[in-house]
Formats: sequence, C-alpha cells, structure tokens
Amino acid sequence: MSAMLRQFSIRTRMIGAIAMVLSLLLVVGGVGLFGMRAMHDLTQAFKEQTIQTSHQMHNLVQSIGDMRRFEKDILIAYQSPDSARAYQQRWDQTLQQFGKAAKDLASHQPETKSLALDKMSALVEGYAGKAAPVFKEIIGGHVDSVGSANKQLESAKADIQAAQQLVDELSKQLDTNTNTALAKAQQTEDRVMTAFIAILLISAVVVIPLTLLNMQSICKPLADAEDLAQAIAAGDLTKTAIEVEGQDEASHLMRSLQNMQHALQTLVGQLRTSADSIRTASVEIATGNQDLSGRTEQTASNLQQAASSMTQLTGTVKQTADSARTANQLANSASGAAAKGGEVVGQVVSTMDEINTSSKKINDIIGVIDGIAFQTNILALNAAVEAARAGEQGRGFAVVASEVRSLAQRSAEAAREIKTLIGASVERVETGSRLVQEAGESMTDIVTSVQRVSDIIGEITAAASEQSDGIAQVNQSVLQLDQMTQQNAALVEESAAAAESLKDQAERLAEAVDKFKINSGSAAGKHSFGGSTVTRPATSVGASSSHAAAKPSLAGNAAPAISKPNFAPAKPARSSATATASSAAKPPRSEPVARSVPVAQAEGDWESF
Repeated sequence: MSAMLRQFSIRTRMIGAIAMVLSLLLVVGGVGLFGMRAMHDLTQAFKEQTIQTSHQMHNLVQSIGDMRRFEKDILIAYQSPDSARAYQQRWDQTLQQFGKAAKDLASHQPETKSLALDKMSALVEGYAGKAAPVFKEIIGGHVDSVGSANKQLESAKADIQAAQQLVDELSKQLDTNTNTALAKAQQTEDRVMTAFIAILLISAVVVIPLTLLNMQSICKPLADAEDLAQAIAAGDLTKTAIEVEGQDEASHLMRSLQNMQHALQTLVGQLRTSADSIRTASVEIATGNQDLSGRTEQTASNLQQAASSMTQLTGTVKQTADSARTANQLANSASGAAAKGGEVVGQVVSTMDEINTSSKKINDIIGVIDGIAFQTNILALNAAVEAARAGEQGRGFAVVASEVRSLAQRSAEAAREIKTLIGASVERVETGSRLVQEAGESMTDIVTSVQRVSDIIGEITAAASEQSDGIAQVNQSVLQLDQMTQQNAALVEESAAAAESLKDQAERLAEAVDKFKINSGSAAGKHSFGGSTVTRPATSVGASSSHAAAKPSLAGNAAPAISKPNFAPAKPARSSATATASSAAKPPRSEPVARSVPVAQAEGDWESF
C-alpha cells in the first residue's frame, strides 16, 4: 500500500487527503443540515397544530364555562330584569365566541375530529335553543323562583354537559397527539444522531489508516535519505544505497543523494590522482618565478626610460599646441575686425542708396513744382485775357493776374535751377555709391580671406591638440605599463610565496582526500580532473632539470588565463637593446602571475574543503 501511494507525489497525496476530508466534512454537514431541517419541520408542525389547537380548545372550554356562569347569573337575577338582560347579552356574546372558536378549530383538524366538533356545535346550539325561551321568561318577569327556572333548563343542561364531555374527549385526544409528535421528534433526533455518529466513525476508520500510511510513505524515505546524507557527511562514500521506489518528492531526493554520492566518489578519485601532480607543478612554478623576477626588473627599467622620453615629448607638443591656440585667437580677432569693417561698409552703401533715393524724390517734387508754376502762368494769362475783355472793371484784376504770372515765371525759373543742382548731386551720389559698393566687395573678399586663414589656423590648433592628447594617452599608457610592470614584479615575489603555499596545500589536500572512503573501482576512470594541468609539468621535469624546460610548460598551462589588453602599449615603447633579450622570455612573463593569483585566492577554499 505504501509503495502504491509513493507512485503519486506528496503534493498530490496531500491534495487527495484534503479533498477526502473535505468530502467527509461535507457529508457530515449535509447529514447535520438534513437533521436540523427535519427537526425544524417537526417543530413548525408542532407549533402550528398542537399549540394552536390547544389555544382554540382553551377558548372552547372557556366559552362553555362562561355560558354556564352567565346562565347561573341570569337565574340568580330573576327578580331584576335589567341585570338579567345584561347577563343574557353577555351570554349571547359568549355563544358567538364559542361558534367562532369551534369553526376555527374545525378548519385545522382532520375529518374525524371535525365530526366531533360538529356534534359538539349541534349540542351547544340545542342548548342555546332551549335556554333562550327560559331567559326571555326570566327577563319578562314570568318566573316565580329559581327552582322553577332551573327545572325548565334541565334539558338544556343535558346538552351542554354532553358538549363538555366532547370537549374533554377532544382535550385528551389533543394530549395524545402532542405526545405522539414529541415521540416522532425524538425518533427523528435519534436517527440523525445515529447517522452522524456512523459517518464520524466511518470517517475515522478511513482517514486514520490512510494518514498513517501517508506519514510512513513520507517519513521512511526521508529517514533513509538522512542516513545516507549522514554517511556522506562523515566521509563514507561506500554506503550501499537503498533501492528507490516511487515517483514522489522523497524518491527524487533519494535519487539525487545517490547521484551526489557517485559524483563525490568520482571527484575524490580525481582529487587523489591530481594531488601528487599539484606538488610537482608547485616546484615548476617556483623555478619559473625566479627567472621571471629578473626579466621583470629589466623590463621595468626600460619602461622607466621610455616614460621619461614620452614626458619630454608631451611637454614639447603641449607648447606647440599652446602657440597654435594663441595664433588661432589672433586670427579670430582679425577676422572679427574685418567682419566688423565689412558691416560698416555695408551700412555706408545702404546710406548712399537712401541718399540717392531721396535725391530722386526731390527731383520729382521739383518737377511737380515746375508743373504747378507752368499751370499758374497759364491761369494768370487766361485771367489777364478775361480782364482785358472786361475793360475798365477788370483792370484791377488784370494787375493781380500780371503779378501772379510774374511770380509763376520766377518760381519756374527757380525750380529749373534747383533741378539742375539736384541732377548734378544725384550724379555725384551715384558715383559715390558705386565706389562704396566696390569698397564693400573688396572688404567682403578681405573678410573671406581672413576667415579662411582663421579656419586653417583652427585646424592646425585642433590637430596640435589631438596630437597632444594622443601623446598624453601614449604617455599615460606607458606610465600604466610601468606601474603594471612594477606590480608584476611584486606579484612575482608573491607568486614565489604562493608556490610554497601551494605545496603545503597539496599536502593538506592529499591528507583531506585520504579521509574519504571510496570503492576500489571508483578511481579507475578518474582522468578528467587536472589532467592537462599536471601531466605537462611532470613530463618537463622528467626530461630536463633546467629552467628553460619548465617555462614553456607553465606558459602553455596558464595561457588561457591571460587576456589583458593593457599590455599592448608596452611593445612600441621597448628599446631595441632589450627587445632581443626580452623576446625569448615573453611567453612565460605573465603566466606565473596568473597562476599565482588564483592559488593565493583559493588557499582558504582548499583548507575548508
């Protein structure tokens, strides 16, 4: 059963368990609701029938009792007709109340009870029919004594007594019905309680075993996984794993732990194979570092000389750039002055054009004045002719016309003289405007030439600035290269110490790996870890004991870790005297540093492992 449960995931099993519990809760709740509904219906029926019927029966009994009481009051008041009449009215009202109560009770009762009620109503009506004449005689004062009136009511009393017996029988029957309804309600309650308890027991019988099985299917695989994890933590990788069954999360965890155990066996086997090779590699690294230290110091000296030369060159180029910048400023000033002169000449040309235009307008105005003088002369001539025709009466007008004509002629002559002067002035203004126009064009050519000179000087300045920036960058690169070379020298010293530390860590690694217990066949296929790193140094040591044989192997191993573009600027800065000596040492120059840094950083990792 547990194996079958483990074919489902823990989530699925938990969801199924929750769904089953919810289903059982729904069934229990449904039974409870059904029982509550049944009890509610019974209570409602009991309330509507039993209690209402009891109230109506009480009204019947009270009405019959009131009628008998009012009957006695009427008999007692036989000597007082008014009192007897009042009691008789109240007796009539009680009789009506009885009829209404009997009718209401009959509407809520079955047919058998309705027949009994009809019989009771008939007896009461007979009683009323027999008692009414007697009451009239009493009210009319025809009765001598209570005894005679009582004898007249004996047949009526027999009917009302029979009606009282029927009421008593109905009351007893009502009590029986009430007890029956209570028993039925108790029976329904017992059935609901029995069903409720049965469902709870069934739920417990189903849920508890399934819960225990589910707990076992979860806890047992987790306990097995804990045992395996404790064994791995203790260094025992030979513990036989338990066969995993099922597809749940615990099974996946157990499989993952088994895979981890196999992977650790493989890793420990590889570490054992690599520990001895690391010892040999550390010796090779120390030897290479000693050779690298001397060449790094020589490189640092050459870079210092190159940095000094670049500093002097940078100062010279900066001075040239400053001179070009000053010339550019002077050219810009000259260009601005020429441009300003061109603007002034342009303004002069514009002013001369305006003067020329104004002179032409004055010439036009003088022409208008000349025309006005000519027309005035003609008008004066016409006026003189008309005055001559008028004879003696027009003589004074002729004198005025003569004066006007004289003034017109003088105005025309003055206008001609002004026109002549204005014409000469216009010709001179046109000549001056033409000369100013030519001067403006010459000034524009000068401004253009100065601007071109300024642009050329600006280009020279920009080129000098770019050269200065480029040389500054080269100088900075050389300085950086010098700093890195100095750092490399320090790193070489650190690498030597790291090589010694690496040897110690290799010893500790071998001791740490020996603590693990692995199967005899686990280390047979351990060839991927550290193979390329260890075999080559070991071969080089076996072939030769010289430093030259060790350097290529170290360079070949560490080459993938070297990719620093900052070393590129160092090549052109090298002197020809040291190029030949350093070219042979270049491959192993940086590799030991790259090897020593990760060794130093990983020292704590080896110890913690």
